[in-house]
Amino acid sequence: MDHVVVVGAGLAGIRSIEALRAHGFAGRITLVGEENHRPYDRPPLSKAVLLGAADSSVVDSDLDALDVTLRLGAAAKGLREGVVETTDGELQFDGLVVATGAAPIRLRGEGHQHVLRTIDDALALRAKLLPETRVAIVGAGWIGAEVATAAARAGCQVTVVEADDAPLANALPVGAYMIPWYAEAGVELRLGTKVGTVDPDGLTLLDGDRIAADVVVTGVGVRPAVAWLDGSDVELDNGVLVDEHLRTFAPNVVAVGDCANWWSRRFRRRMRIEHWDNALNGPDVAAATLMGESAIYDPVPYFWSEQFNHMVQYAGHHDGGRMVMRGDPERDAGWSVCWLTDDDRLTAILTVDRPRDLLQGRRLVESRQRIDAVRLADPGVTLRDCTVA
Repeated sequence: MDHVVVVGAGLAGIRSIEALRAHGFAGRITLVGEENHRPYDRPPLSKAVLLGAADSSVVDSDLDALDVTLRLGAAAKGLREGVVETTDGELQFDGLVVATGAAPIRLRGEGHQHVLRTIDDALALRAKLLPETRVAIVGAGWIGAEVATAAARAGCQVTVVEADDAPLANALPVGAYMIPWYAEAGVELRLGTKVGTVDPDGLTLLDGDRIAADVVVTGVGVRPAVAWLDGSDVELDNGVLVDEHLRTFAPNVVAVGDCANWWSRRFRRRMRIEHWDNALNGPDVAAATLMGESAIYDPVPYFWSEQFNHMVQYAGHHDGGRMVMRGDPERDAGWSVCWLTDDDRLTAILTVDRPRDLLQGRRLVESRQRIDAVRLADPGVTLRDCTVA
């Protein structure tokens, strides 16, 4: 290969460039990014940036030393064999890294709705979070909860509208334990409530009721940003289909980050993970694959969320697992939820203010050691002491 094009100037994109150089690629690299900003981290946007503790989250990477040509402010709009079509012209390539991430879902209506995906989104929303401002947030998922946390701290009047009967209902079966957090923070949580339209002065609900708001934030999920690949040799299905090497079915094309739907050996299923840890670690495998090396991407997915003065962390994949509680969410300051396979191996763990459980639990998911379920249910027993020889 003489020229590698990386499409997507987020964390996955810049880490792919670093990995290519680390694996000995000495040819040309071009980084195409739709935004006009240098690559930056996204997790701080809903945390430090929105809370006013930071104005930027630029990735600490020496672009000059990496010898990369930047094409910022340019969007990919098509792909044919050996050529990426962009709004800034065509780019020929020998290798291609697809790292275009995902785009927020927006609701119907003529009113302005804030989303939180870019640094510009975060700064624009932060400027609106003033004392007594009426803020309506649609969605009680990870982003919705973190935005509600920042808005409540800023002194806003916050209402969170959620279509399901508990926060995080689409992601985890334990969201009911988090319902009290909203009231404790002074946030009104309206569950089982569906939005019809976003209006200039708030929300109209499907039942005809209205919620008046000065600011509306939509946090109902994202979709892989892969429409530019329609009609190409790259196969799409809930993102870019890749194998365990992050290789697509098109020659010399790999995909990483939020848009990559890869095959997991560990969990024996396809996975597409929209979290920072995935964008951080996948690029090394993608670069190795482009360089003709044999590398397998098979992580234990991990993410965290800071909301309402709680640190929530998760590792693994819980679908099909048997749930075991460690602690009482109604009584204990910190608690955890574990999921076991049929043969009593830890497949996932969620912790609330119990960082040691997360650290040890993540290792147990990786090692696949068998667990004593009775000891596991005792929060006084460390997880590493719950293993069965």
